[in-house]
Amino acid sequence: MILALLVLAAAQAVTLQWDTLPALPYRAAPQITPDMSSFVQREAVSRKCPRPQASAITVEVAVLVDQRGGIRTTVPRAIGCPTVEQYAAALIAGFALNNLLPRTGTGEQWYRTAVTFTWPA
Repeated sequence: MILALLVLAAAQAVTLQWDTLPALPYRAAPQITPDMSSFVQREAVSRKCPRPQASAITVEVAVLVDQRGGIRTTVPRAIGCPTVEQYAAALIAGFALNNLLPRTGTGEQWYRTAVTFTWPA
């Protein structure tokens, strides 16, 4: 059942217009630690991931928030590095846990956010 929900959410995210999604309303902005960036750097190098910049990777993530402010799913935008994409999506889910501003309206809504991992060149 969970797999079916994730597949459905991923299919919905593909049809979303990423640039028109509202920003995820964090209470406090997430902080990327040096350990997080080091992990991403190691993964990017070991898996030979394409990187537009030599010392940074940004991953955009669509987030489906339910009517109570809970995270239903996170869907990373493909950057050609699946391990980093999934890591970023998992981090976003954790960052958003009990860290979203109250929303107006009811029902589920898609949002967008991004994380950038940087390391010395």
